[in-house]
Amino acid sequence: MQPKVNIKNKKARFEYEILKKYVAGIVLTGTEIKSIRQNKARITDSFCEFNDRGELFVVNMYIEEYIHGSHYNHKPKSERKLLLNKKELQKLEREVKNSGLTIVPLRLFLNEKGLAKLEIALAKGKKLHDKRQVLKERDTKRDLARIKKEYK
Repeated sequence: MQPKVNIKNKKARFEYEILKKYVAGIVLTGTEIKSIRQNKARITDSFCEFNDRGELFVVNMYIEEYIHGSHYNHKPKSERKLLLNKKELQKLEREVKNSGLTIVPLRLFLNEKGLAKLEIALAKGKKLHDKRQVLKERDTKRDLARIKKEYK
C-alpha cells in the first residue's frame, strides 16, 4: 500500500480566480518520483508556461533531492514537462495568449496506478479588494461559528 500523496497549493486559490481545471501527467525521472512518494515536494511558487514548440512546462516546482540517490540525482527546481491532449494544449495556449489568463498548479497527487499527476487550472488574477473580501468573509464565518458554539 502506497502512502497517500496530496500536495496542495493553497496560495493559488487565494491569489487567483479558478476558471477551468485540468489533470496533467508529469515527465519525471526515477529519483523525482521517489521524492514525491515521500511527500517531499512543493508547488506553492510554481506556474506553467508554454515553450516555442507549444509544449507546457511547470516552472519553479520544487522536488527535494532523493536521500538515497547517487550522482544521478535530479535538480530540485528544474522545469518539468506536462502531458495533456493536443487539443487541450492548443486551447490552453490560445486562452493564455489572447485573454491574458495564467495556468497555475493546484494539486500534486498519485493516481491509482501510482503515476504522478498535477491538477492545473486556467486562472485569472484577483485584485487586492477581492482578496480583502475573501478575508472578511472568512472572518465573519469564523465569528458566526464561534457564536453558534457558545449559544449551544
